[in-house]
Amino acid sequence: MIDVLVVDDDMRVAEINAAYVAKVPGFRVSCMAHTVADALAALDAHPVDLILLDHYLPDETGLHLVSVLRRRGLLTDVIMVTAARDIATVQAAMRQGALQYLVKPFTFAGLRSKLEGYAALHRAFEGGGQAEQYEVDRIFGALSATGAGPAELPKGHSAATADRVRSVLRTADAPLSAQDVAVRAGLSRQTAQRYLKLLERTGRVRLTLRYGETGRPEHRYEWV
Repeated sequence: MIDVLVVDDDMRVAEINAAYVAKVPGFRVSCMAHTVADALAALDAHPVDLILLDHYLPDETGLHLVSVLRRRGLLTDVIMVTAARDIATVQAAMRQGALQYLVKPFTFAGLRSKLEGYAALHRAFEGGGQAEQYEVDRIFGALSATGAGPAELPKGHSAATADRVRSVLRTADAPLSAQDVAVRAGLSRQTAQRYLKLLERTGRVRLTLRYGETGRPEHRYEWV
């Protein structure tokens, strides 16, 4: 489970963001804070994996909080969630190690895609060891591969259908064939295959081959 600290000066916005986070499987909100001082106190009491961080806070900026954390040697991951859209702030966030930057206002789908990308990155780091170039490429692309959101779908594709296929894969405990996905999602095999190929191109689905004794290998799909 990925523990999240939500930091926003507006209590209502913080609650909305926390509710969004709670809707994404694998994430939970450990605490909320509305100032830099409150955030530091919260982190002292409850270390977290990820901070969803507003930039405009009453006592200091969100990036000031990041700089304090880095000086303390804390490498807690940060996704900026802010109305600040000037390039200087975006550049500063990047240089201080923010993994992503989400500009307000945003939709649940927009935040979910960032969180799902972060989850993929988190899983990639869990195993440790060494990585081949394709694995390095996948790690660096995890946060930019934001899934197939409504604005990214090719013409003729449905966001609702993509979500159904995505949900089936994410909840599966083993790789699935296109037929397996079709049955669980209530789709035709042809439709399931089309969406699986789309999700594979985004980098969110891994295709593997299972070889039997005879005939062509079976395509198997899993969420990454």
